[in-house]
Amino acid sequence: MPAVDAERILVIVPAWNEAANVGTTIREILACDEPYDVVVVDDGSTDQTGAQARAAGARVLPLAFNIGVGGAMRTGFTYAQRHGYQYAIQVDADGQHNPEDIARVLDGLATADISIGARFADVGDYAVGGPRRWAMIFLASVVSRVARTRLTDVTSGFRAANRRAIDQYVRYYPAEYLGDTVDSLVSALHAGLTVVQVPVAMRERVHGKPSQNPLGASVYLLRSVFALSLALLRGTRRANEASA
Repeated sequence: MPAVDAERILVIVPAWNEAANVGTTIREILACDEPYDVVVVDDGSTDQTGAQARAAGARVLPLAFNIGVGGAMRTGFTYAQRHGYQYAIQVDADGQHNPEDIARVLDGLATADISIGARFADVGDYAVGGPRRWAMIFLASVVSRVARTRLTDVTSGFRAANRRAIDQYVRYYPAEYLGDTVDSLVSALHAGLTVVQVPVAMRERVHGKPSQNPLGASVYLLRSVFALSLALLRGTRRANEASA
């Protein structure tokens, strides 16, 4: 039996200049056995992302300019809250998240407020090396202590939220680098929400190149440490304000 009612699930697809991929992604989502509603947040694209998403059957929320994944996702969660959705899940437009795994990630909400589709949990052959891999291990180790459960992939964007988490994300979902993953998760944990991870396999992009380049990978570690430190400081400040 499914863990959640599929009729009240919103699939949020943040997209920036993904005209070559978004149509296929939407069609795959709509072809799933469950009747998901799909909204694409067109994050200031300069190509035909919005048109391709509409043609594939998605509702499109166009943003006037690019504000990043965090801002796009907060827009999507606000839409979910205002339209009464009990569950929402992020699926990236580039096709790396397999829509066949949506139900599996959603099933994690049977025991937690947030369910993460984890790339490093003994499923698939997704691999990352160098500083970026070191950063991911470090982040997972620290956030696991905050969550009081073992997590291996806290930067995965393939994650689902129940109504409590949706409401939390509408209140606070940062737009800065790694804020949409690490900071938002740490803040949710400090707010008393729970998290679980579900193993999934990632796919390769069909068109285009990943945003991460060799130089970006080299500075990933330092930026990750900064992002996590900021998230922890924010959480401590909120805890102190709440107890004052």
